[in-house]
Amino acid sequence: MLWDCGEGTQRQMMRFGTGFSIWGIFVTHLHADHFLGLIGLARTMGLQGREEPLHIFGPPGSGGTLRDAIYLGAARVGFPVHIQELAPGEAVEREGYEVAAFEVRHGLPAVGYMLREQDRPGRFDVERARGLGIPEGPLFGRLHAGQRVEIDGRVIEPEEVVGPPRPGRRVLYTGDTRPLDSTVELARGAQALIHDATFGEEEVGRAHETFHSTARGAAQIGRRAQVERLFLTHVSARYSAQPAPLEKEARAAFSCARVAYDGLEVEIGYDSPDDAQTCDDG
Repeated sequence: MLWDCGEGTQRQMMRFGTGFSIWGIFVTHLHADHFLGLIGLARTMGLQGREEPLHIFGPPGSGGTLRDAIYLGAARVGFPVHIQELAPGEAVEREGYEVAAFEVRHGLPAVGYMLREQDRPGRFDVERARGLGIPEGPLFGRLHAGQRVEIDGRVIEPEEVVGPPRPGRRVLYTGDTRPLDSTVELARGAQALIHDATFGEEEVGRAHETFHSTARGAAQIGRRAQVERLFLTHVSARYSAQPAPLEKEARAAFSCARVAYDGLEVEIGYDSPDDAQTCDDG
């Protein structure tokens, strides 16, 4: 999936070798730098012979503009395009996870998006299972899947060898927004928060007037929400060549903050001591 689609997106996708096999594009709002890339991307997909449907999501009132962007200068693109508006609280269900829209504040209809996995089964206690005389193999799998089993006339319930469900991973992307208390509540304990950080703190007034965040403001949201990692995006061009001061500003408030850059790849692990990520992982 793709969250926002600025001008030149298809060129960046080719540059970094992501491929074009995406099922959905989630647009946060209708400022041009967040959706104009739909025009070129749709043409590129069409030239490559795409046949699978493409799903495009946007905030309330965005459907007409998004459709115009897809079909600008062409009667058809060669594959089905489905456009759906999502209000805060509405979600797109997928196998094993959902993408939910949430409230942001940017001076026009806008939403952020949260990818939220379904809960995972609890941990399987192998030693406990062996102690109960359960032979290793298919019966282990059935118990872990929540099915009771019978051994020599004894019924063994899954709860006897499987711990409580474990929460799935969550990743939140705000798009452009002022810092909001509601983001703190929604992002609490999330594995990753990707937050607007357009300005440095020296321009906090301008950030407020233009419905953006400073690096420090975004870091305070991340710290209050106790997210595992915070990625700062939508950085103004004046900082993009030298992002170190912006990152320093953010890290003074929250050590797990970093400025994202083109081509950054991040592995989002499960929330457990075995695979916990450190903040200063470069």
